[in-house]
Amino acid sequence: MTETRQVGSIAYATRDRRYFERRGLQRYAGIWSLWALGVGAVISGHFSGWNFGFITGGWGGMLVAAAIIAVMYLGLVSSIAEMSAALPHTGAAYSFARTAMGPWGGFVTGLFENVQYVLAPAVVCTFISGYFGSLAGLDTAWYPLLWIAVFALFLALNIFGVALSYRVTLLVTLVSLGGLMFFWISALPHVDYARWALNVGAGPDGAAIALPAGNGPWLPFGWQGILASLPFAVWLFLAIEQVPLAAEEAVDPQRDLPRGILLAFGTLLLSAVMIVLLNPAIQGVGSFALSTSLEPALDGIRAIYGDGAAPAFGVVALVGLAASFHTILYAQGRQVYSLSRAGYFPSGLSVTHPRHRTPHLAMIAGAALGLLVMLGIWFNNGGGGPGETQLGDDIIGSVLLNMAVFGAMLSYIMQALSFIILRRRLGHIHRPFRSPLGIPGALLTMVIAVVTLFYQLQDPSFSKGVIWVVLWCALGIGYFALFGRRRLILSPEEEFALAHGA
Repeated sequence: MTETRQVGSIAYATRDRRYFERRGLQRYAGIWSLWALGVGAVISGHFSGWNFGFITGGWGGMLVAAAIIAVMYLGLVSSIAEMSAALPHTGAAYSFARTAMGPWGGFVTGLFENVQYVLAPAVVCTFISGYFGSLAGLDTAWYPLLWIAVFALFLALNIFGVALSYRVTLLVTLVSLGGLMFFWISALPHVDYARWALNVGAGPDGAAIALPAGNGPWLPFGWQGILASLPFAVWLFLAIEQVPLAAEEAVDPQRDLPRGILLAFGTLLLSAVMIVLLNPAIQGVGSFALSTSLEPALDGIRAIYGDGAAPAFGVVALVGLAASFHTILYAQGRQVYSLSRAGYFPSGLSVTHPRHRTPHLAMIAGAALGLLVMLGIWFNNGGGGPGETQLGDDIIGSVLLNMAVFGAMLSYIMQALSFIILRRRLGHIHRPFRSPLGIPGALLTMVIAVVTLFYQLQDPSFSKGVIWVVLWCALGIGYFALFGRRRLILSPEEEFALAHGA
C-alpha cells in the first residue's frame, strides 16, 4: 500500500522494497575507473571543439580564456569532491542542490544538467562524423545514418553491464591519451608561434582575418576577445563534473570519488595546456585555419607527417571522441535515472535492466531526445545536399556545443551555490574530504560561469539555441509546478535531504 507524505507544497509517495529492487545498480568502480570516467568524458574536447575560440579571441585570447576556465573548474571540482564524498548519491548535482535548496532547487539544477547531458553526446557525435567522414570520404548526406549507428552501438555497450562499460571507458581513455602524447612529442620540433599561432588579426569591420605572414598581436580583439572565447575554452573540461553520478556504482565512494575527480582534473589540465600551446603553432596549420576545423589535431598531424599519416592518427582521434561519447551517455543515463527514481521525471524511466543492472530505459530516452534534436536541426537547415553548408561544422558543431555549455554553466552556478549553503547551514555533515579552496573557490566559480554565460548570449548566431534551452527549462518547471511536485518519491537523495544529513 502506498502512503503519501506532505512536506509543505510537496507530496511524497513511499514505495515498497520492490520499487527499489527494480531500480538497483551494481557496485564496480574503483579510483582508476572513476579517473577514466572523468578523463574519458572530456577528452574529445581536446581533439575538437575548443579551437572555435580562435575566431573570437585569436591565439592569445584563447590561451588566457583557457586559463580562466581552468581556474573555474578547479573551484568547481574541489567543491564537487567535497559534496560527492559527503552525499554519495547517484543524483550528484541534483542531490547537492536538493539538500541545500529544497525540491525546487534540486529539480531546477537537475534540469539544467539534463540539458547538458542530452546535448553533449550530440555535439561529440558530430565531431565523430566529421573525423570519420574525412577519413572515409563519406558524403555529408549520409551523416544522419552514421549518427544513428553511433548512438545504437554505444547504447548497447552501456546497457550490457557496468563492468563492460568501465572496461571500455578505461581502454579508450588510455588509447586517447597515448595518441595525444604522440601528438605533443611530434609537434614540439615543428612549432613557430610568431608565424602560425599569431596569424589572426582584426579586420576593418572587427571580424577575424588571416595574416599571411603571421606576427599578429597577442590579443587581436582585446579583452572582449578573451571573454568571447570563454564558452569554447569550456570544452577543454566540460563534463568532468559527471564523476559523482557513479556514486552508487563506486566500491568506496567516500574515499574514491574525491580522488578520482581531482586526479582526472590534473590529467586534463596537463593535456589542455599542451594542446592549446602546440596545435595552432605547428608549421602549415595556424590559428586562423583551426578556427573553423572539426579536426584540429588531425590537421596538425597532416602538416607534420603528410596525408599518409592521417588515417592512423584519425583512428586514434576517433577513439578519443568515442571515449567521450561513451562516458557522457553513461552519465546521461544516471542523471535521468536519479531524477526519475525520485519522481521528478516519469518513474518508469528509472527501472534498471533485470540482468545487467543498468538504467537502460533512462539511457535510451535521453539518447533518443539528443538524436532527435540533431536530426531536427539537420533537416531544418537543408541537410547535407549539394551546395549546403557542412552542418557538423557551422551549425551542430558550434551551436549545440554552446547550448550544452549554456546548460552546464547554469548547473555550475547552482552547484557552487549549493556548496556554499551546505558549508554554512549543514556544517555537521560528515565530510571525508574538504575543498582546500573552500567558499572563495566556489564564489570564483560562480563569477566566471556568469561571465561566460553573458558572453555566450552576445553572439547572435547562438541566440536561437539558447532560446530553445530556456523553453525546455520553462516547460520542465511548468510541469513540476502543476504535476511533478505532487508525485515525488522518497529516494535516497530525498530522504537524506529531509533528514538534513542526520
